[in-house]
Amino acid sequence: MASAASHPPAFWALAALFGRRPDLTRKETTYDREDPDEVDRETVEALKTAVKSGYRHIDAAQMYKSESEVGLALQESGLPRSEVFLTTKTTDLDDVELALEKSLARLKTSYVDMYLIHSPFVAKSEKHLQSAWQAMEQCVQRGLARYIGVSSFAIQHVASILQVATIRPAVNQIEMHPYLQQPELITYLREQSIALEGFAALTPLTKEKGGPVDATCNLLAKQYGVSSSAILLRWVMDQDAVVVTTSGKADRLRDILAETRLFKLAPQEVVAVSEAAGHKSFRGFFADDFKAFGGNLAE
Repeated sequence: MASAASHPPAFWALAALFGRRPDLTRKETTYDREDPDEVDRETVEALKTAVKSGYRHIDAAQMYKSESEVGLALQESGLPRSEVFLTTKTTDLDDVELALEKSLARLKTSYVDMYLIHSPFVAKSEKHLQSAWQAMEQCVQRGLARYIGVSSFAIQHVASILQVATIRPAVNQIEMHPYLQQPELITYLREQSIALEGFAALTPLTKEKGGPVDATCNLLAKQYGVSSSAILLRWVMDQDAVVVTTSGKADRLRDILAETRLFKLAPQEVVAVSEAAGHKSFRGFFADDFKAFGGNLAE
């Protein structure tokens, strides 16, 4: 039987994600480059700005190819390692331990606070996914990761690893915004005592702007004297979820942190935003994979 999930400390209520820059006018990002060890000073400075602004949970990933920047920025910031909650993710399910060892070298640290399987869709079969999870557990046993979890996992994927887990996943990091509410998944995670972390909360203002939640968000933003971005971030946070956001602009990072600390949405306001979405549905990440998945795991 798997042990109860050990939840990370509560201070990671708002995380800064780094790797894919928010400036979509640029032709190149850290995500695009071939060499993950190459250092981009702009990303380093953006991360140092986040730390200086008060962010203490940094979300990285091997796929983002930003780990070298994260490691250098944290080193240059002078912040004690113990004051940062550091997450990274892997897509290498054949050798998650070796992948983490390489990540740690780039991150310039001996451990990460959270290590996630970035996506279940890189697994060749259910057994492959289960084997990878057992290797994730070894990372905890070796002291390379304090907590382990998953990202973009459906109920079936989580249930599969729970069949073999001796350490339960601490978190499932999922795309979460009013146009992708996933109530069944969220209920299941709560029943399993698996923490929820949401990314892409600002989708209604970016990829799907001009949609049905705009009016409700604008009304609440006026009521609380904050931006619509803060309303969407609190919509995630006030469902007892960690929220991951990103920006390369110093003033924007400060504003996000300050605004989300000013208020909380009342339960009826969370419902109002949810209901305003109507029947609109949009998935921006792994959309083709989820469509092909259909709820069935390969043998």
